[in-house]
Amino acid sequence: MKARACWSCLPVSSTPRENVFVSELIPITALGAALPRLASFGALEIRENVGLALASLALRRGTIGPRPFGLTLPGPGRWIAGQGVAALWTGPDQWMIEYEGRADLGFAAELKQFAAGCSVTEQTDGWVAFEIVLRAGSRPLEALLSKLINIDLADFGPGRARRTGIEHMSCFVIRRSEAHVAVLGARSSAASLWHALETAAKRLERK
Repeated sequence: MKARACWSCLPVSSTPRENVFVSELIPITALGAALPRLASFGALEIRENVGLALASLALRRGTIGPRPFGLTLPGPGRWIAGQGVAALWTGPDQWMIEYEGRADLGFAAELKQFAAGCSVTEQTDGWVAFEIVLRAGSRPLEALLSKLINIDLADFGPGRARRTGIEHMSCFVIRRSEAHVAVLGARSSAASLWHALETAAKRLERK
């Protein structure tokens, strides 16, 4: 997967900071590594998604709801996906727009072309995305989610999304499919969020 040019960077050599050139820097992920983290826990897989571009979109007064990239924006508690693009409702007349594989291409500027009269703000660098996939087996993802979030899982099928807390960290939890959940959290809490997901997955694996 291609690294984002605007990730945090570390020097390749021990050259003094004031003499380090951009060509001597390497991008790192939100978890502080050169490559995205991937871990398996039995049938569960958790993956750091470094290619996901994010931008917030808000309607201004008098603006008719746009259809970015042909996507119909969802209502409260909903998430909808199109051709590589998805939208998550975040508040009245507000959404988070996702674009897979476009994290290093200035997504907000591209989105503005499809959202005339709206407020669009780049969000990619402020968030970390972890994808949780059930690869095989009969145990549903609800078994893991019940250890992480306090929401009604009976009403959390594909296309649903909630803003909730995981270990006192505010996150968006998205049900992409029956076997796929995404968690979006603050980039500054990436390590703590990964630890919470990993701990819950390990407990589930032992049962």
